[in-house]
Amino acid sequence: MKSVIKDIKLANLGEQKMAWAKEYMPLMKYLREQYVKKKIFKGINVVISIHMEAKTAVFALLLKACGANVVATGCNPLSTQDEIAAALVKNGITVYAKHGCTMKEYDKYLNMALDSHPCLIVDDGGDLVNLLHGKRIKQAKEIWGGSEETTTGVHRLHALDSVRKLLFPMIAVNDSTCKYLFDNRYGTGQSSLDGIIRTTNLAIAGKTVVVAGYGWCGKGVSMRAKGMGAKVVVTEINPVKAIEAVCDGFDVMPMDKAAKVGDIFITVTGCKDVIRTRHFEQMKDGAVLCNTGHFDVEINIPELAALSVKKPYEVRKNITTYTLANGHKLNLLGEGRLVNLACADGHPIEIMDLSFAMQFVAMKYLKENHSKMEKKLYFLSEDLDQEIAMIKLTAGGYKIDKLTKEQYAHLHNA
Repeated sequence: MKSVIKDIKLANLGEQKMAWAKEYMPLMKYLREQYVKKKIFKGINVVISIHMEAKTAVFALLLKACGANVVATGCNPLSTQDEIAAALVKNGITVYAKHGCTMKEYDKYLNMALDSHPCLIVDDGGDLVNLLHGKRIKQAKEIWGGSEETTTGVHRLHALDSVRKLLFPMIAVNDSTCKYLFDNRYGTGQSSLDGIIRTTNLAIAGKTVVVAGYGWCGKGVSMRAKGMGAKVVVTEINPVKAIEAVCDGFDVMPMDKAAKVGDIFITVTGCKDVIRTRHFEQMKDGAVLCNTGHFDVEINIPELAALSVKKPYEVRKNITTYTLANGHKLNLLGEGRLVNLACADGHPIEIMDLSFAMQFVAMKYLKENHSKMEKKLYFLSEDLDQEIAMIKLTAGGYKIDKLTKEQYAHLHNA
């Protein structure tokens, strides 16, 4: 199958990025040492639909080195790095992905990837699964199973699973401790602020940052913004999470009130219409709006465009300015798509090392157990979480205590 990418000549730059990432991914190195010679995925077709950047490439090449026939596509039109796509093609992986592709092209690439008839899939956001439960439902019987990388995708899986409509087993890797504690919290926290800073070149210190949503991702964003000197305001719909935000030292208020005081707004809810017309109309002149949830629906962009009395224009790369009737200018980053990937390089390398290790063990588990599994949503065992964490600690040169026989007996009433 012929790949669809922007330019194969970008491959050398992509390989440089991949080589850098690989140096800081000890879990990928460990898994390579353990399983490459065994070729545990020999001859198995695998499709991955994940943000196309350097860490993803290291994971894709690990699967290939273990014998898999890997086809890679993006999971967001703005998160593909064309040099990485080119480097993967140069290294023998079929890729369908271009940065800035239209939604029509994006859907085409997903379908082209599924034309490879995979047995296993790795999804990020749920678009592959959605296709296999919709337009390509007949193909679902070919799928042994898959794994889901992100919170939004798991929400979509829960919706299918709750009415028993999942057509093959799916593992919610996102809900593993080694995923949400680190990827969602430290990864999203750092990378979102990174995207904002790179794009705007503005200070965080001294500004009021409004964070919509206080799940694990929202906690990370709030923590990082506070650490950089911002006054953080959290908006929430869950009273328990709102109390947690208060106890963590943050102000909590409805978005209707927060809209008046915020300098920077970061949505991270997984929901739609979190910020809309009545909020835009109350915002300060020069307010910065961005989203770090998976889909570009948390900030209602059509309503923002309808309010603009001038044609929206790109004032700086990845910043679109909308002018309201009151003269206030609101600045939207990355077209309302994931600011950490549309405007930066995504999560830190070491964080994604953990996440992709969990994805690898999920693929291994599905390969070995799919014939015994039901068509439902699964979660990786605590033992696998502990194993991956221990390998990561060891790679970093850390040691921890172990229970004595007497302590174990005491804790287990033995």
